[in-house]
Amino acid sequence: MNDVTKVDDPPVKPVKGRGPTFITRFLESRHLGWAGLAIGLLAPFVIATPYAISVMTSAVIFVMLSVGLNIVVGYCGLLDLGYAAFFAVGAYTSGVASTKLHLPLLATVPLVIVVTLIAGIVIGGPTLRLRSDYLAIVTLGFGEIIRIIANNLDVTGGPDGIYGIPGLFGDATSDPVVFYYVVLVIVAVAVLLAARLGRSRIGRAWRFIREDEDAAEAMGVHTYKVKLAAYMAGAVWGGLAGVLFGAQLSAISPASFTFLQSALVLMAVVLGGMGSTPGVVIGAIVISLLPEMLRGLADYRFFVFGVLLIIMMIARPQGLWPHRSRER
Repeated sequence: MNDVTKVDDPPVKPVKGRGPTFITRFLESRHLGWAGLAIGLLAPFVIATPYAISVMTSAVIFVMLSVGLNIVVGYCGLLDLGYAAFFAVGAYTSGVASTKLHLPLLATVPLVIVVTLIAGIVIGGPTLRLRSDYLAIVTLGFGEIIRIIANNLDVTGGPDGIYGIPGLFGDATSDPVVFYYVVLVIVAVAVLLAARLGRSRIGRAWRFIREDEDAAEAMGVHTYKVKLAAYMAGAVWGGLAGVLFGAQLSAISPASFTFLQSALVLMAVVLGGMGSTPGVVIGAIVISLLPEMLRGLADYRFFVFGVLLIIMMIARPQGLWPHRSRER
């Protein structure tokens, strides 16, 4: 037998590539969320006028709305133009239960979760078999149906709405600053849960459906059930935001749940970066605070607001903070 001489392969030299930049490392830092929460906690120490606290509280509630819609639009790719319907369902459920049944507002939260889940099934069940523009048109119609129902029922107060909604923890949250901190902590937990949900197994299924629904179904993903799960999760986030909204204003009416509200929430998701939780948070803060910062322009503030949004969309079409996939 001939001896076979084993020749070792030459060592492979590592390819020198361009490593992650400082900005990339900064944006992917796990401590960035804590930094944002710290800014929110310190904001009342900078300015604590009643008007400023009210605006900041509304902005934090708007963040929760945007994060909920991001589950539907950003993670799963379902264009929803009637998201204000779940916002209204949560607000009216807690409002009716607290004023008519005299339940503490905090005790209405489990009821709100159940009702919004049912609303998600009722609305999403017959519509999620549609795609693209057809789905958007149907969700827009459902959003208007919920508003019209609330505008015509006696139990919801009709056009006048419901007033006298108690605080989230009774008199303990009557102080606007205390209520702001309570809302900030609740929304921070909701944002964290939404981010974890996006990185879970079902979150990966949502992204597969968003990229190619037919391919996802061919790989064994039950697309209808997975899409319905995204719709139900978004409904719960929107309903809980409605509870906080009613607790802040102590009154709600159908005028607060128009198509414009749905459009603004969708705008925050697109502006921040669809599928990116930190981007959606930033987009929601920009959309909610920018009109207040432009209030000095009087009648021209919404014109300037629209122009600035167009400029930002042209400069950053992928969003202010686009989603970066960590899958290999």
